[in-house]
Amino acid sequence: MEDSRSRTRTVILVSVVAALGGFLFGYDSAVINGAVGAIAAHFAAGPTALGLAVAAALLGAAAGALIAGRLADRRGRLFPMRLAAGLFMISAVGAGLSSSLLVLALFRVVGGIAIGIASVIAPTYIAEIAPAKDRGKLASLQQLAIVTGIFLSLLIDYAIAAAAGSAEAMSWLGLEAWRWMLIVMIAPAAMYGLLSLDIPESPRYLVARGRSLDASAVLKRVIDPAEIAARVSQIVESLRSETAPSLKDLRGPALGLQPIVWVGIGLSVFQQFVGINVIFYYSSVLWHAVGFSEKNSLAITVITSVVNIGTTFIAIALIDRVGRRPLLLVGSAGMALTLGVLAIVFASAPLNAAHQPQLSGTSGIVALWAANLFVVAFGMSWGPVVWVLLGEKFPNRIRAAALAIAACAQWLANWVITTTFPTLQSLGLGLAYGLYTAFAVLSFFFVWKFVSETKGRELEEMTGSV
Repeated sequence: MEDSRSRTRTVILVSVVAALGGFLFGYDSAVINGAVGAIAAHFAAGPTALGLAVAAALLGAAAGALIAGRLADRRGRLFPMRLAAGLFMISAVGAGLSSSLLVLALFRVVGGIAIGIASVIAPTYIAEIAPAKDRGKLASLQQLAIVTGIFLSLLIDYAIAAAAGSAEAMSWLGLEAWRWMLIVMIAPAAMYGLLSLDIPESPRYLVARGRSLDASAVLKRVIDPAEIAARVSQIVESLRSETAPSLKDLRGPALGLQPIVWVGIGLSVFQQFVGINVIFYYSSVLWHAVGFSEKNSLAITVITSVVNIGTTFIAIALIDRVGRRPLLLVGSAGMALTLGVLAIVFASAPLNAAHQPQLSGTSGIVALWAANLFVVAFGMSWGPVVWVLLGEKFPNRIRAAALAIAACAQWLANWVITTTFPTLQSLGLGLAYGLYTAFAVLSFFFVWKFVSETKGRELEEMTGSV
């Protein structure tokens, strides 16, 4: 019994370290929220330039996701983690000390490459080291780390702005507060790099490199010793039919790709097209624009991130019990309902001189409740479940390449939503949230028709059927 508890602790600890990449991914993605207004004022940026600067990290993330799979297959799962940690630190300092909007955007791209690498490596590593019966819960740690990173970055944004008086005010060492919001990410990035030095390599990668004894030693730490020989044999058998990983392996009859790859792309795109990252990139600006003070807007954003963390625990508790597909369907229905309410509230609110809806009284309360319930619906379903499915649904032969393509599609979709929101906001928030509502409805039917259940199946059992 003690050995079993020790193995459980070990697999949780190594999964937590891997998921720290998700923490930095969430932190770097959301830290711009508290700084975006000050950045716009400091560099006199218009809506288009501001949207491009905010979204610059997402283009880097798409590139990072594409290279992550090949790096993982050539150098192992740990090397990309350490590379990402270094890139996060470079980005934090460079963006924080940027002298122009262009320089800031370039360092955001560097951070984005790190985000893309981390977004692929964490679910891959966790899926390959976790026992099948616990894989859903452990893979969900990636999303928990992401939302915790979002929360902490927003909390730090709030604390730095409150201490300085505003995000634009001068703070320590003669730097504006918004610069410190970006620089402090160097601390968790260093922790991620150091901790990655103390976890084992993926057993599947070790077997692929002919190091079966090393793989057995790793597996001994996470599964019952009686199951090790069978697990290694299963991995060896699955590798025999494989060729060197390549994007060519993804080719198929469905518009040039295998159907399972399109399912991964669809999951990734819908996860972003419901507009979740508008909440975490622009919510402080959004709530300020519709009538809340800067301080209250930042506080609302912090509260929303706490809600996001809480609902992720719901997914962790349910994903290995009820399965992946039911959670996605319930989440789609909840997102469609809450986004529809937001669209109606924003579309029917009176406009101020800047043509932005002004919420007061009941409409403000309804919008806040709807926005947070939207986060609940997303956080218990599409947030964690998509990452779990991307880590486990693809067959071994194409897993790294397919996950890279799906993650790249996710970041490009995120980029589209992020860059278009300032323009959509100027046209009308009712229109913006109406579009997100439509995608939430479509996501329900996509899951219903194309997504099958993977609960409880070993990775070597994945055949590539949708």
